[in-house]
Amino acid sequence: MPLPQPPLPEPAHPTVDSMLSRRFGKEVANYFSGSPLNRVSFLRPDSTFLSTALVHPSTTFVLFNNLEPLISSPSALATATFSDVKSIIGDSPFGKSEEDVIKEYNSSLYIPQIVFLGLDERKEGFVYKDHYKGQPWFAVDVTPKSSVTDSAGKLIEGLKAKGLEFSKGRMHLSLPAQEAAIYAEARHLLDWNARNPFCASCGYPTLSVNAGFKRTCPPRDIAPSVQSPDRPPCATRTGISNLCFPRTDPTVIMAVVSADGQRILLGRQKRWPQYWYSTLAGFLEPAESVEEAVRREVWEESGIHLGRVVIHSTQPWPYPANLMIGAVGQAIPGGEEVHLGHDAELEDAKWFTAEEVREALRVGTSGLGEEPGPDYRQGGLRLPPATAIAHQLMSAVVNGFASGTPMI
Repeated sequence: MPLPQPPLPEPAHPTVDSMLSRRFGKEVANYFSGSPLNRVSFLRPDSTFLSTALVHPSTTFVLFNNLEPLISSPSALATATFSDVKSIIGDSPFGKSEEDVIKEYNSSLYIPQIVFLGLDERKEGFVYKDHYKGQPWFAVDVTPKSSVTDSAGKLIEGLKAKGLEFSKGRMHLSLPAQEAAIYAEARHLLDWNARNPFCASCGYPTLSVNAGFKRTCPPRDIAPSVQSPDRPPCATRTGISNLCFPRTDPTVIMAVVSADGQRILLGRQKRWPQYWYSTLAGFLEPAESVEEAVRREVWEESGIHLGRVVIHSTQPWPYPANLMIGAVGQAIPGGEEVHLGHDAELEDAKWFTAEEVREALRVGTSGLGEEPGPDYRQGGLRLPPATAIAHQLMSAVVNGFASGTPMI
């Protein structure tokens, strides 16, 4: 049986009346968004803040082993305390200022990755400078490697003895919405840091700073194996953008409506289960607007020509670093003939009636590796679960997001 689909996060201030909500309806907050944490990004360079927050009794840690999160069940993250991770990250990993850390950089030392995720202001306890309050959250990479192989291995064995495990699945679409948002932030940052150990400009090793949200190319390296501690000049140390920042890759995903507004275009990849379709999607390219990307991707994948395009909602997608930009586009009269062959992954694309889509949304949704619900009839259309933005786009269209009235 498939795991129950968690409710989506609530958007910000859903009960407040406004000009925009009256005109466009209630905002949609997609899965992996809606974090309860205040990121207080301006405090990330503050070593005093980080050091104090790290050891506070209320502080919560989410742990990852090879980017796999520690869980207590398929629908719940497991958390840890400072005492759990102290043997891996040390007594005071933020004890020195960033300036001093950069000056004393030693590329031969392995530093386990730590990311400050934010403050849960709903919880009392931690207070910094009277204004910043809540429960601090950190993510820590406890993958056994280099100098922490033994200590990390012991920690992992101890966690397993408690009945906890590091999830093996790539998609974690069964976590409660707010936990999923925290997981997404943590995984995205840990993955980005792991993928960028070297400077893209000069090729030398980089250093994670700003509580995991930046990487810098230090001007000196005091590692014993280095012939000279002074590195050659690097472009990343000059100008305004003198650091490497986390990467986010924008992706467009779109519900395509027929020219008469009565049908929806869906496609399927070869690797998907039988009868399983979804909305079309593709990467935004350089020097391309979102609207242009939607029209280009739809034509390249299906041969359909679109006119007007509107943005519906967005979804962070931490596999590894995407922002899904959800849109609704309408085909132009005479531009609705499906033509395949441009996209090697797309096996089929065709038009479905509103009733077919509405019925599939009711009984035929599931994750890719799961079976549909008990009311599904074999041969019927299957669609992604509510945790996928594709589902929200289709729901919006059949319920009248574009037309103002539900599709017939």
